[in-house]
Amino acid sequence: MASLMRQTPGTPSSPPKLGLTLLHHHPLTSVIYFPNQRRNPTNLTLGLCRCSSSPMTVPSSPKKKRTKYRKQYPGESVGITEEMRFVAMRLRNVNGKKVDPANDKAQEEDDELEGETWSPSKEGFLNFLVDSKLVFETIERIVDESEDVSYAYFRRTGLERCGSLERDLEWFRTTQELAIPEPSQVGVSYAKYLEEEAKENAALFLTHFYSIYFSHIAGGQVIVRRVSEKLLEGKELEFVRWEGDAQELLKGVREKLNVLGEHWTRDEKNKCLKETAKAYKYMGQIVRLIVL
Repeated sequence: MASLMRQTPGTPSSPPKLGLTLLHHHPLTSVIYFPNQRRNPTNLTLGLCRCSSSPMTVPSSPKKKRTKYRKQYPGESVGITEEMRFVAMRLRNVNGKKVDPANDKAQEEDDELEGETWSPSKEGFLNFLVDSKLVFETIERIVDESEDVSYAYFRRTGLERCGSLERDLEWFRTTQELAIPEPSQVGVSYAKYLEEEAKENAALFLTHFYSIYFSHIAGGQVIVRRVSEKLLEGKELEFVRWEGDAQELLKGVREKLNVLGEHWTRDEKNKCLKETAKAYKYMGQIVRLIVL
């Protein structure tokens, strides 16, 4: 041990050798032989050191799935009445072209009157007024008498037409000396259908309720005035007169129905859109009574 510790003067001391021999070097792995172990090729103790200088690969996080949003129905962002309006406009064609829903009133007039050869009679016009009275009387009575809380929001809206039609029919009876007919099968069938819908589903009934008023204000009153010009020397019937602005009154009903519609499921709304088509079908049949 003394000889091992003896140093040559002027020679700096060096650390003791550990007796390790580097057998193999690889950029990724170095193999070191420890001589203190028995040199048995089958029993070598090797030290493996990872010496890679390349950066570690971080596993990428899984891509998030895109959220799929359902495509909205036309007018859905505004409310159920706007969806109903788009359905109504799609039902009406002018010269084979779809109607522009942004100009519904003008297009309603063109569809009903322009290009048509109208030969109305007082008898046919009376049939139209009688069936119209039955329909308005039915929806207004249901709303007034029903215990369903949904209907309470649509009472005394200012749009009611039953009283106006009664006065018009009385004018025909006394001034024109015409017998007032009984409602036709068309009007009776529609009134019965409304009664059934009101009992079964408030949403579906209110679809007809709104469509009837909307149709009359948007286009029906135009028909009444045109027929009156041909048959009654332009007399303005009570049917087309309101105490106040009809569009503003309809707006109030529209806003209430849109709020109520927010609580309906998409399935219920889809059923309401189908009922909109039925409402216009029934009302179209009543309008045709004028020329039958």
